[in-house]
Order: sequence, then structure tokens, then C-alpha cells
Amino acid sequence: MATTSMARVARHIASIKQRISPAVMSVLQSRSLNLQEYQSKGLMRDHNVNVQPFEIASTPEEAVTMAKRMNVDEYVVKAQILAGGRGKGHFSSGLKKGVHLTKDVEQIGDLASKMLGYRLVTKQTTSDGVLVQKLMIAEALDISKETYFAIVMDRHYNGPVIVASPAGGVDIEEVAAKSPELIYKAAEQIKRLYNLFVSVDASQVEINPFGETTDGRVVCFDAKINFDDSARYRQKEIFAMEDLSESDVREVAAAKSNLNYIGLDGNIACLVNGAGLAMATMDIVKLHGGEPANFLDVGGGVTEQQVFDAFNLVSSDKSVKSILVNIFGGIVNCATIANGITKAARGMNLTLPVVARLEGTNVDEARKILLDSGLDITPASDFEDAAKKAVASIQ
Repeated sequence: MATTSMARVARHIASIKQRISPAVMSVLQSRSLNLQEYQSKGLMRDHNVNVQPFEIASTPEEAVTMAKRMNVDEYVVKAQILAGGRGKGHFSSGLKKGVHLTKDVEQIGDLASKMLGYRLVTKQTTSDGVLVQKLMIAEALDISKETYFAIVMDRHYNGPVIVASPAGGVDIEEVAAKSPELIYKAAEQIKRLYNLFVSVDASQVEINPFGETTDGRVVCFDAKINFDDSARYRQKEIFAMEDLSESDVREVAAAKSNLNYIGLDGNIACLVNGAGLAMATMDIVKLHGGEPANFLDVGGGVTEQQVFDAFNLVSSDKSVKSILVNIFGGIVNCATIANGITKAARGMNLTLPVVARLEGTNVDEARKILLDSGLDITPASDFEDAAKKAVASIQ
């Protein structure tokens, strides 16, 4: 499978491992909230953290109007997408770079016309790129000193820690002696960043660069904020800001059903309980010459409706030619899975071949449900047998 797909799966597994306990791990679902740069900076501004003055534009005309209203010496025009590497990317319009500096207000309109409505390709996007729908128009500031600064949750210390790395080996004693006001200004900004970290239930606030301007201001020039998903219930306004326009529509649909799903490039859909078993299922499918079409963990608290939704989801992928169900029922009741499979097969008039390997809790009843259904569902005796039969069903 593609390296980017494996990376996404790995990030997903990492997010699962961060849950509170093994028992909770098997029931709760986890998703990562991604905010655009302007949204993160908006949160920082609301918490009195110094950021560049900025406006957001959706049309070239808006971009020019907002730039004129800002009335600054120099502007930076930045495409707003979630992927990194914008400064070295290129647009489907032919324009190079997703970040531009200019002192000419009228040039902003020309730049915007070649950025908005076009796809930006970076090292972190697919070859098709991402459609740019918003631009940030910000004041460009000269930076005299840069520092990497972050506040992150650290399990070893059972709480937040600060990570900082001064560029160029800044002598902090010399700074304190010659410009003590800079130490004070930095300290004030760090306090405000920590208050932001706590108040929004962040798991990470990363500033790169955290810089000093030539006129002595301490400013956060770029920001990335990650959030604790378990705090969604008390951070509703922040989570409502989530931009799903760049997300895979299948992953969005899966999230609505509380399913952990990542689309891949193969043709054998995998419906599994447990992230580890899901990864192993993909591996064994590949071992026997198949290509997995997805990572799909239904979780420990799966219901019949979720199984139905999962079948609907994987069967909507035109690349899928077969469905492999691999369930090891500990918390999961195999009968729940079996009922969900039969209801999905009947309710959707499913024509794809289905291979089902069920083991564990209530497995005898589950096998009877599948057998009595009269549906063309191929049973598998074990893990490897299931993979072999799924691959054989499309050959």
C-alpha cells in the first residue's frame, strides 16, 4: 500500500494507544481535529497571544479589499490548506509556491486569482493536490531571531512540558543583560500560550517560529494546535470549526457512525474489530496476493446498525470486489456482527462476495445466524483461511 496511506494508519494507531485504559480503548473511537492556520491564529489572538494582523479572503476582490484595509508596508499571502510544505508547492494554475510576499496591493488580486479555486500540490498532498478556497492576507514582519517553541502533554511527566530550541545558539545570559525587556515580553507570551493550552484542552501547541521582530516585538508567526478529542463535549465551539472539505468523504461518513476508517487503494474491503487485528488482516491479505481496500476498525462496542453502516461504506467504494469480515469477539458479541451482516446483505441487495471469520463470544449462535440466512456468505475456519478465500473470490 502507499507510504502515505501507511503513515495515516500509523497515526491512527498512535491515537488509539493514547486512550486512557485498555478497556476504554476497545470501546471509544478517536479522531484528530485539524484546524486551518487562520483558525489556530484566531484562537491565539483571542487569548492575547501576539500574532501578525491578518484577514481571510475567499475571492480575489476580497483579498484586495482586505489588504487595502490593513494598510501595511508588506503583505504575506498564504493558501489555507491543512497540508504542510505550502511554500514549496505549486498550483494547477501554473503558479509556483503557496506562500507569497508582496508590497503591491494590486498584485495581491493577481496572486489570489491564481490561487483560489485551484489545487495546491505539496509534499504532503496527493499528486492531485488540495483545492484552495481561502487565503490568509497577513502583515509581513521582519524576524531578527527565531525560536522553536511548543507545549505538549508528556506521559513521563504526567502533564504538559515546554520544548524550546533557539536557532543559532542564542546566548540567553547575553540577551538578559543587554535586552531584559525581551525576556519579559517572551515570558508574557509563554504564559498566555500556556493559558491557551489549558483553556482549550490542547494536547499540543506548537509555534514555529516563535520570533522577535526587528522592532522588538515577540510574535508567534506560525502555529499548530492539537486537541484532546475526549474534551469535545466542552469545546463544542472549537470542534464546530473543523474543516472537512479536504477530508475523504468516506472517512467523514465513517466518523458519523463512530467507525475508524481509512481508505486505501486495494479491492478487498476489511471489516475488523480492533486496530491491531485490522493491521494484521491487511498484512495477511497482502501476503496471499491481495490488496486491502481499507483500514476499518468497528470497535468493541459495535452495534448492528454500525455493521450495516460499515457494509454500506465499503461497498460504496467502486474498487471493492470482495468483503472480508474478521472478528475476534472478546467484548464484541459475534451474534451482533452476524445479525448486522445479514441485515446489510438483504437491505442493500449486496452482490459482492463476503468471507466471514468469526471467533469468540457467542460464536456458535453467530455461525448459525449466517448459515440459516440462506445468503451467499463464505465461512472461514481461521485467520489465514479467511484471507485465502477473500483473495480467491476475486480471481
